[in-house]
Amino acid sequence: MIHDKDYIIRIVKQFSEFLSKMILGGESGGDEIELQRVFDTNMNDTFKMNFETLAAMPAEEIVQLINDKEKGHHIPYFELLGNLFYFKNKENPNPDFAGKAKVFYEQYLQTSGIFSMPIVSRITELKNQNS
Repeated sequence: MIHDKDYIIRIVKQFSEFLSKMILGGESGGDEIELQRVFDTNMNDTFKMNFETLAAMPAEEIVQLINDKEKGHHIPYFELLGNLFYFKNKENPNPDFAGKAKVFYEQYLQTSGIFSMPIVSRITELKNQNS
């Protein structure tokens, strides 16, 4: 059972790292079809649903899904969700995506107790976008 939990966290962290590279590096120079396949595979492995299904859920419902998971998994999931919605908002600006990214990044900061300047900067950017 411990191996299953480690595997889940590893998948969550790998997906978050993939999104961070996409956000920071603008890694769109690669094969778009391959990047989409990797994204879809990560979505299914991590959330057991596609992005459209997840995005249609209210932020509060997604937060509850994470809170229902083992407490040790909350921090990486909130970071991943923040990165996911931030990336999707960068790809296609959308007030709902921006709002969700902000909620999940704030949950990450609150849950982890970590001060992350890049995340604080993204939250500020998202707030300014909605102004």
